[in-house]
Amino acid sequence: MLKNDRLLRALRREPVDCTPVWLMRQAGRYLPEYRATRAKAGSFLAMAKNPEIACEVTLQPLRRFPLDAAILFSDILTVPDAMGLGLYFADGEGPKFERPLRSAADVAKLAVPDMGTELRYVTDAVRLIRRELDGAVPLIGFSGSPWTLACYMVEGGGSKEYARIKAMALNEPALLHRVLEVVTDAVIAYLGAQREAGAQALQVFDTWGGVLSPAMYREFSLPYLTRIARELARGEGAQRTPLILFGKGNGVHLEALAASGAEAVGVDWTVELADAARRTGGRVALQGNLDPATLYGAPDAIAREATRVLDSYAEGNGGSREGHVFNLGHGMSPDMDPEHVRVLVDAVHEISRR
Repeated sequence: MLKNDRLLRALRREPVDCTPVWLMRQAGRYLPEYRATRAKAGSFLAMAKNPEIACEVTLQPLRRFPLDAAILFSDILTVPDAMGLGLYFADGEGPKFERPLRSAADVAKLAVPDMGTELRYVTDAVRLIRRELDGAVPLIGFSGSPWTLACYMVEGGGSKEYARIKAMALNEPALLHRVLEVVTDAVIAYLGAQREAGAQALQVFDTWGGVLSPAMYREFSLPYLTRIARELARGEGAQRTPLILFGKGNGVHLEALAASGAEAVGVDWTVELADAARRTGGRVALQGNLDPATLYGAPDAIAREATRVLDSYAEGNGGSREGHVFNLGHGMSPDMDPEHVRVLVDAVHEISRR
C-alpha cells in the first residue's frame, strides 16, 4: 500500500489533493551526499552497477525534499552496454562505446540481452529500493528510447551533428530499422523486467528525438515508441503500470504521442502546457514542463514560474489540475542549489492545493 499515491493517480487522470512533483536527475551531482557517495564508489558505473549504492543514491533526494516519486538511479546506456558494445566514461567527454555499430556485420551481432544475467543488477536495485521505500512513494523505472539509444550506439558516444546515424537513416534505412527493432525488443524486455521487480511507473527518455525532422521522427522514432507502449500494456488490465513518454523537442508530435497508448507524455519547456493540454484533449496525462534554468533564479522567481506552469496546464484543461505531473522540461544540472529544489517542491504543493 502506498502512503503517497499522487503520482499514480495523476498519471491515471484521477483527482489528487495537490499536483505531484518529481524532477528528472533529482538524484545527482547537485547533492553533496551524491558527490560523497560517488567519490567513495570511484566511478559512475561502479555506483550504477551496485544495487546497494544505486538504492542509496535513489533515496538521497527523498530524504531532503517531499518529492512524490523516486526514480531508479541508473543510466539509459545500460541496455547497449549489456549488448556488448563496451560502455565507458571518458573524463570530460561523457559516455563512449568501445565497439560502436559501423557496419551490417556489427548490426548482425546485436541481440536482446538476458535480463536475469546481464541486467540483473538493475532489477536487484529495483527490488531493494522498493523494500527501502516501504510504500512511501512510488518508484519509477526507465529506459532510453530506441532512437536515442541507437544514436549513442552508432555514433559511439554523444554527438552534435548525428552525422553517422543520419547517414545510416538516409543511405541504409533498412539497416537502421534492424538496429531499432532489436533495441525496441530489448527496451520492452528491460522495462517489463523493471515492472516485474517492482517499478510502479515507467518512463522512456527520447532525449534525441528532437534532432530528427518531422518525417524522420515519424519513421525512426514514433513507431517504436508506439510499439513499446502497446506491448507493455498487453495483458495488464485496467490498472496497468503507467508509461510516460518523454522527448526533448517533441512538441510537434504531441497528438501522435497521445495516441501511442502511453498514459502520459512528458513535455519540454518550449511548449506552453495550455496548448499541449488542448492539443492532447485529455487523452493522456501531461508531465512537465518548467525550464530547468529556472532553478538558477531567486526563490520568488522560482515560485512565480511554478505558478505559471500550473496555471497554464489548468487553462488548457478546462480549469482542472487533474492529469498533471509537475516536472522540469529536462534534467537538473550539477551546479544547481539544493535549497532551490526545496523552494520549487514546496511551491508546487502549496500553490496547487489552493
